[in-house]
Parts: sequence; C-alpha cells; structure tokens
Amino acid sequence: MALSHVAGAVVGAALLLSAAPASALSHPYDQVTVDRTGHLTRNGVITLSGTYRCLRSSGPVFISSSVSQSDPRVRHGVGGTLAVCDGAKHRWTNSERSEGAYRRGRAHVEATMMELRGIGLPLPHFHALRRQDVTLVRG
Repeated sequence: MALSHVAGAVVGAALLLSAAPASALSHPYDQVTVDRTGHLTRNGVITLSGTYRCLRSSGPVFISSSVSQSDPRVRHGVGGTLAVCDGAKHRWTNSERSEGAYRRGRAHVEATMMELRGIGLPLPHFHALRRQDVTLVRG
C-alpha cells in the first residue's frame, strides 16, 4: 500500500479517536507533542510539526495530524509521518495543500500516534494523542 493511501487511512482512523476512551491509549511512555506554531505558504500548503517518542510496536506506527480553525466541528487531515519506535525522541512534520482553507491566526491541532496491527485488515491501536491550540503564520 502506498504511503499516501496509508496516510489517508491514518487520518481517518485518527478522527475516530475523538470517541476513544483514554484507556484505549497504549503505554504511558508513548508521547506526541505539537509545536506552538504552524506554517502556511503562499501556494496553499499548511505544515504542522512536533515531537514523538514510542517504545515498541508490532506494526507500522504513524503520526497523523488534523487542524480546525473557524468551525471546531470541521477538521481536515494534514499528512502523515511514519514513526520509528526505538524509545528515542524524534521530530515529525506533516504537510498538506490546504487550498486556501486556512488563514494566519489561531487554529486547533490534533496529533495522534497510531499503530496498524493485525493480519489481513489491520486495525488501529492508539499510542498517544495531543490536542492543542497553535498559531498559523506565513512561511
């Protein structure tokens, strides 16, 4: 499966996390953070970033992100990053063409660390979640 298709599945699964109880998350060592500033380019690309740390996994792990701005009920997925679960702290950066959907100023970001587990149709296993307000700037 191509990374772009997997990233789309990750974003979709991350949107389901809103309904997942905190007990559904994995090991307390697993962490994801969101930088306080996101970036918008003149050609319509939004970039979000942060850090993550995970101890171990049995399947591929992804850092997905989504953003909302004027209407908190409307969120858009912003890329996906394949994670390395070796216990070390790593950076993640996700970008997506926003087609002018966002402007400079305050926005709400959700970052999720999710693993695909299983044989056949892999199911999501959530490692960590971070919801945070950020400031979107040009650049």
